Amino acid sequence: MPSHRLTIATGCLSGTLDDKLSAAAAARFTGIELFDRDLVASSWSPRRIRQECDRRGLSIDVYQPLRDVEAVPPDAFAAALRRAERTLDVLDQLGTTTLLVTATESADAVDDDDLAAEHLHALADRAHRRGIRIAYEASGRFVSSYRRAWRIVRAADHPALGLCLDSVRALSTDDVAGIRVIPGAKIFHVRLADAPRPDADLRLLPGLGSLDLPRFTGAVLGTGYDGPLSLEVVNDVYRQADPRHAAIDGMRSLLDLLSAGAPPPPGLTGHVFTEVAVDDLSGPAVARALTGLGFAHTGQHRSKPVQLWEQGSARILLNFAAQRTMAPGTATICALAVGSTDPDESVRRAERLLAPVLPRLRRPEEAELMSVAAPDGIAVFLVGNEPWRRDFDRTGTVDAGGGRITGTDHIVLTDPLDDFDETTLFYRTVLGLRAAATTEIPAPFGLIRGRAATDPTGRVRIILNTAPLRRGDWAPVIPYPQHIAFRSDDAIASAEAMHALGAPVLRIPSNYYDDLDARYDLAPDLLAALRKHSILYDRDASGGYLHFYTEMLGSRVFFAVVQRLGGYTGYGDPAGVPVRMVAHRESRLHSLRPPDSTPHRDYSLAHLTALSLSPPELVEAAADAGYRYVGLRLTRVTREEPHYPLATDPALLRTTKVRLAATGIEVLDIELARISPHDDPRDFQRFLDTGAELGARHVITQLPDPDRARKTDRFAQLCELARPLGLTVDLEFPSWTETPDLGAAVRVLRGADQPNAGILVDLLHFARSGSSLADLRQLPAEWFHFVHVCDAPPGVPPTNEGLIHTARFERLFPGEGGIDVRGILDALPPGLPYALEIPRATLVAQVGGKEHARLSITAARDYLSLP
Repeated sequence: MPSHRLTIATGCLSGTLDDKLSAAAAARFTGIELFDRDLVASSWSPRRIRQECDRRGLSIDVYQPLRDVEAVPPDAFAAALRRAERTLDVLDQLGTTTLLVTATESADAVDDDDLAAEHLHALADRAHRRGIRIAYEASGRFVSSYRRAWRIVRAADHPALGLCLDSVRALSTDDVAGIRVIPGAKIFHVRLADAPRPDADLRLLPGLGSLDLPRFTGAVLGTGYDGPLSLEVVNDVYRQADPRHAAIDGMRSLLDLLSAGAPPPPGLTGHVFTEVAVDDLSGPAVARALTGLGFAHTGQHRSKPVQLWEQGSARILLNFAAQRTMAPGTATICALAVGSTDPDESVRRAERLLAPVLPRLRRPEEAELMSVAAPDGIAVFLVGNEPWRRDFDRTGTVDAGGGRITGTDHIVLTDPLDDFDETTLFYRTVLGLRAAATTEIPAPFGLIRGRAATDPTGRVRIILNTAPLRRGDWAPVIPYPQHIAFRSDDAIASAEAMHALGAPVLRIPSNYYDDLDARYDLAPDLLAALRKHSILYDRDASGGYLHFYTEMLGSRVFFAVVQRLGGYTGYGDPAGVPVRMVAHRESRLHSLRPPDSTPHRDYSLAHLTALSLSPPELVEAAADAGYRYVGLRLTRVTREEPHYPLATDPALLRTTKVRLAATGIEVLDIELARISPHDDPRDFQRFLDTGAELGARHVITQLPDPDRARKTDRFAQLCELARPLGLTVDLEFPSWTETPDLGAAVRVLRGADQPNAGILVDLLHFARSGSSLADLRQLPAEWFHFVHVCDAPPGVPPTNEGLIHTARFERLFPGEGGIDVRGILDALPPGLPYALEIPRATLVAQVGGKEHARLSITAARDYLSLP
């Protein structure tokens, strides 16, 4: 541990003051820098805050800030002194001996260093009488550099007045060498943070930006400064994170920064293995892909359902053990192993950096492998010469090197934006990797931010990606993709061999190669080989790079094969990333479609089935479960239900459209245009426009109006408004409304006589209304565009309240209740999309909306496929 006390500003952390103090203490900080707003918002008195800090072993090293004190008019200065006295009273109660004063930003201030020194002297005099010091920070209108702040402090010449040095401001405005001439005793406080570049407003944890923090800390410590080093990273992403994680990340970044000059971490010798969690659906697909790449299934673990696949020094473990956090059919990287020249020291280093060591169940005869938990949930094994492959019984299959793969080149992981910095920091500090500059690539579905980290020898390479402007899946049913890149000495020969072995190589469009030829003027034979085998290409002054990919396997993981020529150290032309992403999207969409020769039914996920999910989340759930469509609820029917104002919230609308485009899910219908006696159909114009913008086909309407002529006329008006937008208007007839059955709906349609009018048969409403199957069979087929499918308990509730409650909260999967599901569906025209509207409040509370959506389509398919 460093000799200086490490403190954290409460403004870095989210939550209440109690949350922040607990997080700081758990991360082993010894003190805090207390922001005034945290004190003001706390229900604790200053004395109670002091007691809570004492109880947790935390000192309150600084209270901040006091603003607009110096170089102001006399009346403003008098007011500032009154404020200062009240603030000093607070410091007395807190037991804090340092008050941070920021350089004035007052519009009434003057640019006068002598007046500023005079005012600060007077303030310091008052503080000195109470045993409190003033730390002056250069952060104002006129005083923005530590050099000028130091001139003012020297001119004020008071023992209770010193400097607060901030790393971002110092490195952004001055040469920090000037710090060395400041006596350490006149530096009262030091704040540490990083930034993407010197002029950036965004603050980052030390080590995640581009500032030369070791030079700054070296200059500060070279003065003899012996006070606390405070982490002050006010960043909206960190302030939304769990405060415990943010505090641990902060401590980890400080420990790494202050370890400069200490012995380097143990050397890394390369990627030893990568473990992929699979299930009975994804496992065979990944195994077939590995076979096609030339890997051999060489071993089966003695005590666990884990397969060992090998080719050259590349090793993949397929773990078939149940993974509670995995959706069915998913494959995901769950562990990676890197070689260490001293695994024990690597683990000790990880523990010093607050990385939790994972317990591991093993038999006495099995290798004792140690691993630590990365923030993204991946187990990172640190492996020496342990004979871990002895834990696998040999299958008799021998690695023949059929794909000419020699080892693992790199691993690519993707994290949500909120976890990106935390994960980057982990791999950089715990493994001792060097993080390259952040790159940003305009991808088909939004910006991608990436950061590569490598060990000094280039044997271990890990790339982290995130989407800073988007949430959710990246492409059709692809939540946060991952891939493993294998190394080849001859990518073209590898591609030829893998083609013969049946590898599922991702096809790259011919347009890419036409553009490649224009940019690089490649030899015709080389260009032809690249085109033939879908190999992407890049080169720079140091060498070249050939790389190709498999299709997506198990909805998240894919493989790559790469060849580095000369001294090339990159990862391909950034312009090739969108090409590969579009190809993966098209491939994924194709894989989700049933073969043309196979009879199939299109299913839609009605919003009421999973109303707890926002529209983008509903789209993701539909894609994951295998629906083709969703129905979106744009209007609120009851006060209690959640409301998603797509028609008036541009951000929500934009996000929903992006997710629709990314997943290939389509909007079947929007609801609900509920026209009562007091409603004007024209009031639904924005609702209709939004539906058209989303690509919807149908509009669900209800007519709770006892006046037959009026509701027919208004229904016709709604149809006329919807027709230019390409929308049908489909009348639903809940049995508790004034249009309660099929007959009433038919009379409205005949009276309205609109070409885009339709009837929506909801199996529950049809059954509860006592409508006739014979009548249903006689109606024109063009009136029906889709059907709401569900089941319900036998019997009809005697009250409207009971009918409504069942409809909104207690429907059943098809085949579980008393509705003649097959009879009603058989009476409808063939080929209609089945929209599953199956709200089950109790089940959703137990499993969540997304899982309920999956269970609904599984149950419907199972029941309706039966004879």
